[in-house]
Amino acid sequence: MLPELQQHLLSLLQAAVHHLLPDASPVIKLERPKQADHGDIASNVAMQIAKPARRNPRELAQEIVSHVLANPAAAGVVESADVAGPGFINLRLTQATHQRVLDTIAQQGSQYGNAASRDEKVIVEFVSANPTGPLHVGHARQAALGDCVCRLLSAGGYQVLREFYYNDAGNQIHNLAVSTQARARGINPEDEAYPADGYRGEYIADIARDYRNKATVVADGRSVTATGDLDSLEDIRQFAVACLRREQDLDLQAFGLKFDNYYLESSLYNDGKVEETVNKLIASGYTYEHENALWLKTTELGTGDDKDRVMRKSDGGYTYFVPDVAYHVTKWNRGYTHAINIQGTDHHGTIARVRAGLQALELGIPKTYPSYILHKMVKVMRNGQEVKISKRAGSYVTMRDLIDWVGQDAVRYFLIQRKADTEFVFDIDLALAKGEENPVYYVQYAHARICKLLRDSANLTDSLSSADSSRLVAPTEITLLKRLAELPGLIQTAGQELAPHQLAFWLQECAADFHAWYNAERIMIDDIELKRARLRLADATRQVIANGLSLLGVSAPQQM
Repeated sequence: MLPELQQHLLSLLQAAVHHLLPDASPVIKLERPKQADHGDIASNVAMQIAKPARRNPRELAQEIVSHVLANPAAAGVVESADVAGPGFINLRLTQATHQRVLDTIAQQGSQYGNAASRDEKVIVEFVSANPTGPLHVGHARQAALGDCVCRLLSAGGYQVLREFYYNDAGNQIHNLAVSTQARARGINPEDEAYPADGYRGEYIADIARDYRNKATVVADGRSVTATGDLDSLEDIRQFAVACLRREQDLDLQAFGLKFDNYYLESSLYNDGKVEETVNKLIASGYTYEHENALWLKTTELGTGDDKDRVMRKSDGGYTYFVPDVAYHVTKWNRGYTHAINIQGTDHHGTIARVRAGLQALELGIPKTYPSYILHKMVKVMRNGQEVKISKRAGSYVTMRDLIDWVGQDAVRYFLIQRKADTEFVFDIDLALAKGEENPVYYVQYAHARICKLLRDSANLTDSLSSADSSRLVAPTEITLLKRLAELPGLIQTAGQELAPHQLAFWLQECAADFHAWYNAERIMIDDIELKRARLRLADATRQVIANGLSLLGVSAPQQM
């Protein structure tokens, strides 16, 4: 429902409650009834306040309904109201109220559904792949989730920063360097001399060849030229990381994704932020020495960790979560009071540790900072068989593979349409299908069908804004009007709940409502005024579908 309508209905209920029980101050919630014959809007406010007021909830609900209907402000908005069950209030709105959404959509156009700008900053960190290989399908799911969350939050009025955190330090980078060194020396992965933990994809051979040829690669605006010195592991490391950062960036470009900032893990060490964070943690009194290691008392910091954690190992190296704590301090210090991390479920164990470290620093950071979206991995199926091998990566399907097979739109939509914490099977054959069983095709086809309608009625499109919307009274028309009015609230809810799958599912429902109306009511008719009204409804639906697809990062084609 439109925000202004929601506020109006809330004020009607609040006025009724205040009249009957002046001391009551409930938080009134409005919901869409699960059954259409129960009305347009439902509220359980009577059941909320009946017990403390020592009233019968059904009787109280009936009194609220009577007061609402008697309120002059309800005229022209609320058609009828009744009480159901133990005290639910069901409101039915006038047809004119539903029809007004067309004016709002026409006025706001591509901005329909967006909220006013607010002075709140959000940083969303996602993908953040180690520069040790091509991006895989798990990274693709992160990319789809992260970009859509950012789009939803931006539409919700937040100031959003997309950040990619490069883990360019540690053992994995060392393994990348020694793998490249081995291939440059002619040692193949099948050879006994090849590093046991080395990377075995063909991309390592490509990097090794370019290194020997003293090639130049540009990554993140920085040019790195290979020295060709096979004994310099540091030279090899820098070149290999640059090569993979460039490749990953090309993958992200193919996905239509651009980050606002790249943050290097190595900079946390180079700038002394890790050491500074460790010293502050020691000074906080929440650390202790045990068996030549430095531990953090995570169990005392209220973040739910089940045991204390090692910060600095006996060999002097820091464990994984320590630079993460330092990194999140930089997020807070940069003014991002809201931080969201999108990671695989294998990172679940680090949540309590990072939050504990932030609490120990006593910087005023909330205990739930940062927020997390943890996603499960993706299984790729083709011709009924699981696809596991990529020629380039050697052992997994890459993001680029998916894009090459089915296109950016299908990859984005498919990876968004399920909750992040559920297993997902990416069916290549379904993504290529041209029928209603393919969700992205189904939604895009609705948009393209409307565009054809408008092309076929080009002589009327300039006058649609003055069409008589009161002619739109058929049941399928009222259903579609209600659906179009839901987008602003859906954007807010999906953004707040970090649940972009809600938008993908809603778009399918919107397309279904359009197709049902299109099949039930003729549009190309002799009655010009009714035809114009229906074309106006079609055009509004086109705009809403386009807006929704844009929030997913998916195109809205004018023809299929």
